[in-house]
Amino acid sequence: MCLAIPGKVEEITTDGLIRIGRVNFGGVVKNVCLDYVPEVGVGDYTIVHVGFALSKIDEATAEQTLADFRALGVLDEELAEGEEAFERAAKKPQSNCPDGSCGTER
Repeated sequence: MCLAIPGKVEEITTDGLIRIGRVNFGGVVKNVCLDYVPEVGVGDYTIVHVGFALSKIDEATAEQTLADFRALGVLDEELAEGEEAFERAAKKPQSNCPDGSCGTER
């Protein structure tokens, strides 16, 4: 699954020509590219997908979305990195039909 996750921008720096933000996703902090959202500043909330901030959102929506993702059990999965991500993927049931077409009649 690849969700866009809301987070709060805690710091903004540049890495050469790229704007980088330290974004807090309910306790997990990651570096995120902010180039697509020049209007986002420190203290703002943004939606992030695969390391890129996509849009600015309000705090209430961000907090509710984080709470919903936690309740569904998908937040930790989405924010996992490296070995933890590989371990989680290895424990999941595997399918010969990742597109979900197995067992359906046509």
